[in-house]
Amino acid sequence: MIKSQENILNVHSIESFGTHDGPGVRFIIFLQGCKLKCLYCHNPDTIAMEGGKSYHVDELFNLIMKSKPYFGKKGGVTVSGGEPLLQAKALIPLFKKLKKEGIHTALDTNGRILNHFAEELMDKYTDLVMLDIKHITEEGYEYITGMKNNQTTFNFSQYRERSKKPMWLRYVLIPGITSAPELLEAMGKYFQNYETIEKLEIQPYHKLGVHKWDALGWDYQLKEARENTEQELEKAKAILEPYFKSVVVN
Repeated sequence: MIKSQENILNVHSIESFGTHDGPGVRFIIFLQGCKLKCLYCHNPDTIAMEGGKSYHVDELFNLIMKSKPYFGKKGGVTVSGGEPLLQAKALIPLFKKLKKEGIHTALDTNGRILNHFAEELMDKYTDLVMLDIKHITEEGYEYITGMKNNQTTFNFSQYRERSKKPMWLRYVLIPGITSAPELLEAMGKYFQNYETIEKLEIQPYHKLGVHKWDALGWDYQLKEARENTEQELEKAKAILEPYFKSVVVN
């Protein structure tokens, strides 16, 4: 029997026992393909649209069901990338099946895509959206991602806020680039009245993916950037805490 291409997902990799991408123990699916090329991307091999391995949603569902006993009350499935909403149409039938089984679903997204497939996926079948905030300013966003129009992120967050469904924010703290107190204050003030944001996760900058850039023959642009000190992480957390229900350092 020929499988419908509409139910095929292009998968980069799978992690069956993740604990850092959403609540509880997660089955994490990293999809292939992203329109951004963030300077700090630690999985640059997920950026290209080609590559990856094709999975029918039924195959993924069966794999997930084998892990279901480990989810407990908090765990579930997180789809990350790459950018998962590039494949929103095929994710709909997968998430629909997961919701019928009472499995918690989460999306880790850069918020750049908001078409009717993405809206249906989020509104009907996604319990949690984890939204990556690249930079609060247009100039900073373009510098980090290589793309213009950071307003897409804020349009996306506004859409999720209107849905009244849960959202987490994720923010990579890079000394000298995203760490300035005025940037953190501006981000806090922008989101302070959101009711759906349950948590802001500060992601400390690291260089664990540099070897992948080298393997791809790409020039890593942040060679001079350094990792955060504990004091810098605590300072950022203290600045942001007045604006959010919860601020954690991952």
